[in-house]
Amino acid sequence: MKIGIPKEIKNNESRVGMTPAGVFELTKKNHTVFVQATAGEGSGFFDADYSKVGATILPTIKDVYSQSDMIVKVKEPIAEEYPLIKENQIVFTYFHFASSEPLTKAMIESKSICIAYETVEDNEGTLPLLTPMSEVAGRMAVQQGAKYLEKPIKGRGILLGGVPGVAPGKVLILGAGVVGVQAAKMAAGLGAHVTIMDINMKRLRYVNDVLPSHVITAFSSEYSIRQLIKTHDLIIGGVLVKGGKAPKLITRDMLKEMRPGTVIVDVAVDQGGCFETTKATTHEDPTYIIDDVVHYCVANMPGAVPYTSTIALTNVTLSYILQIANLGWEKACELDASLSKGLNIVKGEIVYKELEGLFD
Repeated sequence: MKIGIPKEIKNNESRVGMTPAGVFELTKKNHTVFVQATAGEGSGFFDADYSKVGATILPTIKDVYSQSDMIVKVKEPIAEEYPLIKENQIVFTYFHFASSEPLTKAMIESKSICIAYETVEDNEGTLPLLTPMSEVAGRMAVQQGAKYLEKPIKGRGILLGGVPGVAPGKVLILGAGVVGVQAAKMAAGLGAHVTIMDINMKRLRYVNDVLPSHVITAFSSEYSIRQLIKTHDLIIGGVLVKGGKAPKLITRDMLKEMRPGTVIVDVAVDQGGCFETTKATTHEDPTYIIDDVVHYCVANMPGAVPYTSTIALTNVTLSYILQIANLGWEKACELDASLSKGLNIVKGEIVYKELEGLFD
């Protein structure tokens, strides 16, 4: 199979779809790999690194799309890529269709095979291709939140870990999934007071068992969220509805209950966000302020640490890419139920149930 790895063109997206190590595994199986020139430079991988393992370097993104049977990317195609996608071409990437009607309709019109990393689901109900980026984003949420709590950036002027004689900052985490647990680990490691909420008692029991005693669990409800936001300095939204839109857990009127300079970080922004006031931002312009509350809603947070993120992503995607390349997408999905759940749009038809009727 001919596999193409284009350069990511979303704002400040420095990740790349595959490391040279991943390309080596494909060329070893006699697959042809096309890599767009300089595609990996942002992640610390250079054209020479790809050439050494058998990749063919192509000068433009148009060349990569036109010559490839399968496109392997990190982020969803943006408008200028839509015309490049061919009928029956496999596109394997993070799509997050639920947050974008134009993208969904463009992929339907392309008649391509859209396999979304974020809906590949194993037998245990976990999302193996989303997990590493959720781990990165969860940890980064605390890192970024701590920075934006600083007064020069209009935050409350809080040091999350406090110092002797001064109480630590308070972090509220909505969702006890991968993002939430990783955020709690980081915040607890800094010495912050951490509360993590969920509606799943099984997850809360897990958090209670594995995290330090100063991480407190709470059952999530609108009432309890309204109470806790009044006293917390950093609020992280990490809820996930598989393939669907995130619920709005913090509404516009709740912002007035928060203290000026409170920072909210919406990791669910790719799925439409779990705050009513969320609008996607970029690493170039990451924050905005509404009612004196600092919003950080960058839609590709792991793109800020591309070396770590690209390696972590290739670690989990490569086995699926090899299956598709070796067997073709139909046979691969027939034999692997987890991969088949990644199918979202096939030749103009929506096949993932959470997307059906979403934009009618």
